[in-house]
Amino acid sequence: MTQIELGKKIKEARLAKKMTQSEVVGTFITRNMLSQIESGAASPSIKTLEYIARALDIPLNQLMTADDDPPVSSVVSGDTESTYLSAKQKYHTQDYIAVIHSLEPTLTEDNSLYDETAALLAITYYKQAQKEFKEHLFSQGIAYAKRSAALATKGMFSSSELKTKALLLLDELLGYQLGNMENHE
Repeated sequence: MTQIELGKKIKEARLAKKMTQSEVVGTFITRNMLSQIESGAASPSIKTLEYIARALDIPLNQLMTADDDPPVSSVVSGDTESTYLSAKQKYHTQDYIAVIHSLEPTLTEDNSLYDETAALLAITYYKQAQKEFKEHLFSQGIAYAKRSAALATKGMFSSSELKTKALLLLDELLGYQLGNMENHE
């Protein structure tokens, strides 16, 4: 979908809801920016698109797909945005392994969504480490907790809180793994 098509979709959705540009933007973006997006002169970030979709009370994938395209969740391509959005949907269904497998290969500095990808992977690794801990799969949990801590400080969405949580979980996992090793000796 081109910028112009996306802008047209946003404008049509706004007009269908009988909303003004000012009502849509709130304090998140300026009315001028929304006007540029609607005219195709500016390309919104994923965060901005998510905000606009929430403001218009429509699913994000309604903005991201052309009318004759398959839903974003079924798009299989190298397209960074659709890969990210698909992974985000998998995260919400708690399919953490699928998120990891789809996003890990895209975590490169030239990825236009590097910051978002690093943040989503960091929290996903943490959630998977928690699952592994509950299932007493300590060595796998340790690997996920380490990766979470490493990614938590990457990009503009870095989170020292998540890094701390991942390190505390890592410490707990290591303690249980050592305890299990001592019990088997």
